[in-house]
Amino acid sequence: MMTSIRTTSFKYGIPLLKSQFNGAVWPKLKRFRNFTRYGRPSEKAPKISPLQATSILQANEKIYEVMKPGSVLKSIDWNQLASNNPLEDSLAIAKLCDNRSYLLGVFDGHGGPACARVLAKRLLSYIAASLPSQHVSSLLLEQMTPTTEFRPEIESLYAHEFNQYHASVSHLRDTLSNDESQCSMDSTERALLTAFEAMDQQLSEEALAFLLGPEMSEILQRVPRWDWKPWWADAFPSRDKVLQLSTLSTAMSGAVATVAHISSNNLVIANTGDCQAVLGYLSEDGTWGALKLGKEHTSENPSEVERLYSEHPRSERDTVLRMDRLLGQLMPLRAFGDFRFKWPRHVLEKWVIPVLGESALPQNYKTPPYLSARPEIIKHTLSPRDKFVVIASDGLWDLLSPTQVVRLVGEHMSGRVALGPLTLPPGDVTLEEINKMLQQRREGLSKRPLDTNAATHLIRHALASTETGLDPDRLSELLSLPDDVVRLFRDDITIVVSYFDTDYLLKSLPQSNQE
Repeated sequence: MMTSIRTTSFKYGIPLLKSQFNGAVWPKLKRFRNFTRYGRPSEKAPKISPLQATSILQANEKIYEVMKPGSVLKSIDWNQLASNNPLEDSLAIAKLCDNRSYLLGVFDGHGGPACARVLAKRLLSYIAASLPSQHVSSLLLEQMTPTTEFRPEIESLYAHEFNQYHASVSHLRDTLSNDESQCSMDSTERALLTAFEAMDQQLSEEALAFLLGPEMSEILQRVPRWDWKPWWADAFPSRDKVLQLSTLSTAMSGAVATVAHISSNNLVIANTGDCQAVLGYLSEDGTWGALKLGKEHTSENPSEVERLYSEHPRSERDTVLRMDRLLGQLMPLRAFGDFRFKWPRHVLEKWVIPVLGESALPQNYKTPPYLSARPEIIKHTLSPRDKFVVIASDGLWDLLSPTQVVRLVGEHMSGRVALGPLTLPPGDVTLEEINKMLQQRREGLSKRPLDTNAATHLIRHALASTETGLDPDRLSELLSLPDDVVRLFRDDITIVVSYFDTDYLLKSLPQSNQE
């Protein structure tokens, strides 16, 4: 067992190994604060130039153009800007083996990056395996974003666990979907639900296996849903220590997640926590509209608060939610990991406290589990008016509203078209038509964005927008803040913008609607 380990209180109230998680995280703030309120003028970091600011903003951006015909997606833009060091957000984008379906996920970690990184590496494969059309295939998906590389011992564990899941997923899907509330779900919805819950359960069992060793089978309250390989049967101390520290750090940190499954004209969102997905569409009058897909699972959501109260005795009404946080500590009311809000009390007292200290056990911990990774499922049938979907961590939504985000991406679409070469339509073109095209191009060029990537465009406006437009000085100041100060002003920001192919959606309409 580890001794004399310092713990740190994080924004979500989770004590963690100081040596593993690189220091403290500042309290979550919902809006920018004036920089001059903090520190002396001499403490300000050197101001960077607009060119340097743009270089920082564009460092992690990526654009993926969908070249294969017959796809509902035209392109995907994504980007990340860190506030924490290391970055606690992760993202994962993958194309399924049917070559026409996509999975896009944003994971916002707390208490360190461990849980979010593991989800980005593993969850999309679990979802793909849970789809009935794919669970018998060996090639499930093609990752379009890089994933974290772990130590060989960890990689072997994850491969073994996925193979176990893949082999038994049909049974698990039936086991998890046998309640009446899921009878009306289609295969995609059930796959998302199954994968989310099974992934969280697997994170729990992995950590318990290497924390408890042979005693695990006596502690688990229910039999594992797949055959568990008894790793402790052949003692290998150095390997088991690595596995114990890695699986425990993932289990004690946490992450919220929003994952989208896009196929044909169907968009299905699975949301756990306070990331958000927002659909951008054109109204009949040509104005941009924003459709929020789902609600955040926080104390600001009355139905979520009522769900939490209903799962615990009335005697806990004053303690289960305090200061708008779960047990006075955790802001999201649903999350992966965070097993100090899920495991039985005696497991925390006997095995976790000796490693992490007394703060590993929340106050008023009486009737666990208090936390679930079960997602909210939202379905939407795409129409030709739907132009894109934005999935982002709360670092963006703290600074911009869904309406602002959709308007900015819509304007960016028009401006980006103007950046491309002027191409004339086939056939004869009159001078009047050419003049009209040139006039439209001039109007577009006047609105051309500084960034070709829509996610970068959103980050720039989130940081630098004022009532009079973009303020380059504000942007430079915010990007110059030292690591120990920047967290006072903003959170990590991760954004994925996916554009739909309008021609494809027009063809997918019923014939009667096209006439």
